[in-house]
Amino acid sequence: MAITAYAAAWFLPFVVPICLYVVYTDVSRMKITNVANLALAAVFVVVGLIALPFDVYLWRLASLGIVLVVGIVLNAAGVMGAGDSKFLAAAAPYVAIGDLRLVLVLFMAVLLASFVTHRVARMTPLRRLAPHWTSWEQGKKFPMGLALGTSLILYLVLGLLYGA
Repeated sequence: MAITAYAAAWFLPFVVPICLYVVYTDVSRMKITNVANLALAAVFVVVGLIALPFDVYLWRLASLGIVLVVGIVLNAAGVMGAGDSKFLAAAAPYVAIGDLRLVLVLFMAVLLASFVTHRVARMTPLRRLAPHWTSWEQGKKFPMGLALGTSLILYLVLGLLYGA
């Protein structure tokens, strides 16, 4: 992996609670809050200075802007939600460019598992554990924050275990 175990170790304790909050709010309310996205970006801005060499830090910070612009375009085209777009932008700096292919494969696997798990829970008595969650009633819509937050956590865990 291109991410260093050192960087993953610095990011992980701060990113996990934010991502778990994103997962919860998206499944329960179909909303990824701006506060969560800003917190994720702020953690990178502060912790990234410690965890990464400065030149790498600047390039990764630039990825936030690039992904945000692409996300705005995709949101305007109706391809994805605004919260999802902002989360992707805030999460982009955490991903080493050399790991992009791995992250895409990881995301596809997590997305499939998240979708199946959400649909099964929605159609079984498990739904009674949280009967008022908005995502149960959304028809074809899916709380993408479930897959996005989980993917970032798993990527950083893999980076901690197998990073450079």
